[in-house]
Amino acid sequence: MLISICITLCRDSSNDGQGDTPLFLISLFPFFFFCQAASKKARRSPVDKGGRRPNGVAHQNGEGTDPSTLFEVVKQGKSAMQSVIDDWIEAYKQDRDLALLDLINFFIHCSGCKGTVRIEMFRNMQNAEIIRKMTEEFDEDSGDYPLTMAGPQWKKFRYNFCEFIMVLIRQCQYSIIYDEYMMDTVISLLTGLSDSQVRAFRHTSTLAAMKLMTALVNVALNLSINQDNTQRQYEAERNKVAGKRANEKLELLLEKRKELQENQDEIENMMNSIFKGIFVHRYRDAIAEIRAICIEEIGVWMKLYSDAFLNDSYLKYVGWTLHDRQGEVRLKCLKALQTLYTNRELFPKLELFTNRFKDRIVSMTLDKEYDVAVEAIRLVTLILGSEDALSNDDCENVYHLVYSAHRPVAVAAGEFLHRKLFSRHDPQAEEALAKRRGRNSPNGNLIRMLVLFFLESELHEHAAYLVDSLWDSSQELLKDWDCMVELLLEDPVQGEEVLGDRHESALIELMVCTIRQAAEAHPPVGRGTGKRVLTAKEKKTQIDDKNRLTEHLIVALPMLLSKYQADSEKVANLLQVPLYFDLEVYSSGRMEKHLDALLKQIRVVVEKHAEMEVLEACSKTYSILCSEEYTIMNRVDIARSQLIDELMDRFAHSVEDLLQEGDEADDDDIYNVLSTLKKLTAFHNAHDLTKWDLFKNCYRLLKMGIEQGSMPEQIAVQALQCSHYSILWQLVKITEGCPSKDDLVALRRVVKSFLAVCQQCLSNVNTPVKEQAFMLLCDLLMIFSHQLVTGGREALQPLVFNPDSTLQNELLNFVLDHVFIDQDDENQSMEDEANKIEALHKRRNLLAAFCKLIIYDIVDMPAAADIFKQYMKYYNDYGDIIKETLSKARHMDKIQCAKTLILSLQQLFNELIQDQGPNLDRTSSHVSGIKELARRFALTFGLDQIKTREAVATLHKDGIEFAFKIPNPKGPEYPPPNLAFLEVLLQKTLCGCFMCVYFVQQREDVWLPLIAYRNSLLTGGDDDRLSVTTGASSTSKASTVRSKRGRPPQHKRRPEGRIKNSEGSWVMRNDTLQTPGALHTPQLTSTVLRENPRQAADHIPDQDSSEPGSEPDYMHKYVIKFKKLMPDYKTTVLVFIVSLKLVISFRRGLMEDDAEPIFEDVMMSSRGQLEDMNEEFEDTMVIDLPASRNRRERAELRPDFFDSTAIMEDDAVSAPLRY
Repeated sequence: MLISICITLCRDSSNDGQGDTPLFLISLFPFFFFCQAASKKARRSPVDKGGRRPNGVAHQNGEGTDPSTLFEVVKQGKSAMQSVIDDWIEAYKQDRDLALLDLINFFIHCSGCKGTVRIEMFRNMQNAEIIRKMTEEFDEDSGDYPLTMAGPQWKKFRYNFCEFIMVLIRQCQYSIIYDEYMMDTVISLLTGLSDSQVRAFRHTSTLAAMKLMTALVNVALNLSINQDNTQRQYEAERNKVAGKRANEKLELLLEKRKELQENQDEIENMMNSIFKGIFVHRYRDAIAEIRAICIEEIGVWMKLYSDAFLNDSYLKYVGWTLHDRQGEVRLKCLKALQTLYTNRELFPKLELFTNRFKDRIVSMTLDKEYDVAVEAIRLVTLILGSEDALSNDDCENVYHLVYSAHRPVAVAAGEFLHRKLFSRHDPQAEEALAKRRGRNSPNGNLIRMLVLFFLESELHEHAAYLVDSLWDSSQELLKDWDCMVELLLEDPVQGEEVLGDRHESALIELMVCTIRQAAEAHPPVGRGTGKRVLTAKEKKTQIDDKNRLTEHLIVALPMLLSKYQADSEKVANLLQVPLYFDLEVYSSGRMEKHLDALLKQIRVVVEKHAEMEVLEACSKTYSILCSEEYTIMNRVDIARSQLIDELMDRFAHSVEDLLQEGDEADDDDIYNVLSTLKKLTAFHNAHDLTKWDLFKNCYRLLKMGIEQGSMPEQIAVQALQCSHYSILWQLVKITEGCPSKDDLVALRRVVKSFLAVCQQCLSNVNTPVKEQAFMLLCDLLMIFSHQLVTGGREALQPLVFNPDSTLQNELLNFVLDHVFIDQDDENQSMEDEANKIEALHKRRNLLAAFCKLIIYDIVDMPAAADIFKQYMKYYNDYGDIIKETLSKARHMDKIQCAKTLILSLQQLFNELIQDQGPNLDRTSSHVSGIKELARRFALTFGLDQIKTREAVATLHKDGIEFAFKIPNPKGPEYPPPNLAFLEVLLQKTLCGCFMCVYFVQQREDVWLPLIAYRNSLLTGGDDDRLSVTTGASSTSKASTVRSKRGRPPQHKRRPEGRIKNSEGSWVMRNDTLQTPGALHTPQLTSTVLRENPRQAADHIPDQDSSEPGSEPDYMHKYVIKFKKLMPDYKTTVLVFIVSLKLVISFRRGLMEDDAEPIFEDVMMSSRGQLEDMNEEFEDTMVIDLPASRNRRERAELRPDFFDSTAIMEDDAVSAPLRY
């Protein structure tokens, strides 16, 4: 139209007499043609309504924000999925190749591939070629693709991706999917992609194919339903009488049924293609996510279309995958099966599968991954719906899981137990029993069953775990406290089974656990991460339960105590009930008489029992009832005071009788003192009894036991504990108030006297007394340490006690004698495993108490050496305690900790020398044990050498001093007796010196430890990228750096003379001193002490003897100088120490300057410089190194650290060390 307008204008202008077309019209022609082309293109591509081009190439629009491909549309998720699919269907109807190309690129882009399939590729190339081409377009720098990317955007993309496929098939199910082109193309492409070696292609295409299969299953299900409906209509119409039958309708129904059957066959062919071409291969893919997708979707198919898929041909894949090595896949299997077993109508079809894979499912209840175990238990619970599917053994495998420490597993097992044992299956009997209450209620028999189950499980110490497991599924049963109380108090009716003593104890224990669970509303200790914040609904339930149990039991508890007052186990459990009462009910409900009855029964229990468990329960109950927040406090306090007064009078008289009779005291006197003292000790633990001055009589008993040595051990133990409580209560009163000087002096006197008594008790013949005294000593030394005055409590300084060396040694000796012992040697008759575990637990407590003194700087750290040296021998028993002590000690003082570590190694080495003599077998297990311990110690320093360099230097310094401290009595030419200790230091260099280890093992020489130690510090150059060059190269390159520094290079060397070999001399057997390996030790330089070579006489080397710079040449010089220096071992040690410090300082500069670590061998001259070494050491610590800031500079400066002016002459002494 625009062109016609232009032609008309041109004609008009010609008619006006103008011979040429106007220029402005000519300039409009290109615009008109462009508009016409654009309008034709828009009409030709309806899919462009959504802002996309069908070939997958993004067009540039004005704003640049509209999605241009299906991938972008699905990724953004802004458009309704159905409208997107409708646009694509319109495009497919216009040009199916372009629309399919758009869909193909959608799958390619969803896989994270940046490539795009062009129309020419689609028409002319096979799928395999297209996939191979697209594989080359992947980003090799990143392995991520949309399905694996994290974040809410990509999580939403996965959902949109799956929805896109489902909606696509749903919208196309009536026409397009049957055109034998669209589905064939898509399935063929997805099959090829799923077989690719590229994970992104396999993962994305498998997910797409499985969702495509699910959508086809829905289509097939709809077709099946329509077929059934059509068949029924056909049958109904055909069964009509001839006059009313419509033949046309019958023909239409027949045609419709035929069409539906054809469609059904075609859909089944598609599903078979996907299943056999993709699922069968990918359900066992190497990637767990892909396997999980397959199993998850096959479960959906079997649930949706059970007639076609719920058979053994498909179930076997789920059964096989139950053995998958990845928990994620096993979890999908179990969840897929759960959806099937939920429907009871499917049980007949699952019968064969259940029989075949039941054992595997039951075994998965013990899966190592808790999520899988939980789902397995839930599946087994569903299988219970099938009659006789599970045997008694199968059920018992699940029963014991109610005691699992993992709460979800235990709760699932509790649900199984509830369904198996407590579910009522007889509605009529249930209705009849529902009208009864108490012991005859429906819960009466169930409670008996619960008690029986608890007893048969033989885990009587874990009733709280059983109650917690059943709490979610059986609350109605567990909160029926009326029924429980009636079962305990009332006599059984005729024909009813009587509860035995064990059953009553179990019922009381279970009842107390249910009370605790209801009142606290959180799992027991060891199950769960801690107390969580309760919701408003849970808080209301907790309050209601607490009020209800208080109303039920506040009346019944005194009667229960009265009935079972002679049974200590039952009474100890019942006395825990008041801890969970709402005690305000006593006053608000006017139930003081029940309170008096309770107090009366508690007093009777205290009088009758001497077991500490019962007495502590009574003491705790009094403590709760005496809380100041309750109005009943005064009434309870009066009862408590009367009880304590009576006990104190009895105790005072019995103590006087015992002290007067002395050795002639009979058993009754001892029992009276012991029983009364136990009761007072139990009450003193929770109550302040200082006004009764218990410490005085207890101290008298202890002094008599020490002086006469005839005090029974139980009385001594209780007296120590009671005195300890008395001191603590006095300290509490002082810290809470404003103490006077007299109060502090009095308490200090008491503490001092008690510490002295405890110290004397450490030598008692009775082990329980010694252990009690040791624990109390450690506790009191911790309490009255320097930390007592922190936090503004400087006034308590007179109460601070610091243990002297004698006490520290006694504590340490006690640990060595009573902790580090073998169980077999301790007690040959100890066969019970539980007793062994208890004894080990007691020893661990003793060790932990002493280690606590070390890490809080109360006992000197060197005392820990005797602890650390036991690390390897007793690793299984105390390894965690010793390791934690070592860690804390290192953080407290790195230097002192290093000294302690080397001291522990020295102690072990001395013990070995005493046992085996000076000639150690370096291959023996004892030597290997010391080396392994040193290696373990080295690992504790970590990898940060900057932070630990001073500590490691100190460790080496002490080790070297120890190795050379004692000279050999045979003479200076013989090695020191402790020289072999240097082999232990090999493990402390914090480097892998494999050459040195091989070197030591292959050679036999008394000087090998020294040589190996030296080489351990030399051969680490490769590990640290250290530069070791020959003498010639170092000379030439060192001259360069010297010239840069403004110093003239020195090139003169002293001639080297021939040195003869002699037997027994200092490390001079040339045939045994060469270090194995291809590299010889280079001629080394020194940056420590430099002697002007011009002042030394020339010495011409003998080339026949050894090559200059070789190992024999170096060792000859090494031997001569050490022969001269050996009389003074301090000189030798000083050589090593100064060199060690120098190298550490040297490497510190390199580390701080971010330089490449350069190795420089340190050598020293002997011309009078060893005597002045300490004076000149400060100068040698400053090494002038040029700053290097990049890799190129480091490469250029690496050789320049070797100074030719410092090349030592033949009488130089070398002591290379490396940190």
